[in-house]
Amino acid sequence: MPALQQPTRRERQREATYDEIVRAASELLTEGADLSLRAVAARMGMTAPALYRYVASYQELVDLVAFELDKAATQGFVEAASRYREDDPAARLCAACVAFRRWALNRPREFSLVFANPIGSEGSDRRELLTLSTSGHYFTDLLYQIWELYQFPYPALDELDPIVRDAVLNPLIPAKAEHIEPADRGLLWIYMRSWSALYGVVTLESTGHCDPRVIESGALFRATILDWLAPLGLAAEAPRLTKLLDEELART
Repeated sequence: MPALQQPTRRERQREATYDEIVRAASELLTEGADLSLRAVAARMGMTAPALYRYVASYQELVDLVAFELDKAATQGFVEAASRYREDDPAARLCAACVAFRRWALNRPREFSLVFANPIGSEGSDRRELLTLSTSGHYFTDLLYQIWELYQFPYPALDELDPIVRDAVLNPLIPAKAEHIEPADRGLLWIYMRSWSALYGVVTLESTGHCDPRVIESGALFRATILDWLAPLGLAAEAPRLTKLLDEELART
């Protein structure tokens, strides 16, 4: 078996510069400063034209930083979930959802950059970047593991609106689909709907578009998660998962 080719010195330097760009941008976001090519360059001790060799536009900067922040945040979701057994994806999903909420509340500007970064009509590269979302793959992988264990129902293709049917047959979402037979792609509609519920409530809380008392208590988030237990085949697990969810929320 041929040995893996090691990156060249130039390639290592370029990767190190990309890492530094992400760190500088993250610091600016944490400090509440404006994120711009000029601000990132200044934080790195570079000129803006020198930075253009690595990111050619503001949108490229945002895409790079958003992808790397999502990847780093997902490690936190994985660590939270790893407190529970591998053969208990329902528990792992509850813990990961709470960790996702905690990240959004503690780092609202990072959350906004990652999840409120519009996907426009600038070409296929940005759409492909969306489908590579690390957190999206992690959560949908957990949902698939839950389906394997609990066999929750999902709609047949002929029950779906034609546009939704096209969307699940040719998905543009951050989820593995190759291992799901086309006839079973109604499962991806469950992915989309459940993700929308989680993302929706967390976005309301993170942006403050919710009664602060409800945010403080976690009541709306808790109710949203519990509402999804039955659709995911977890009704019989509700007492255990409710207790687990409350324990995880108490960690926040």
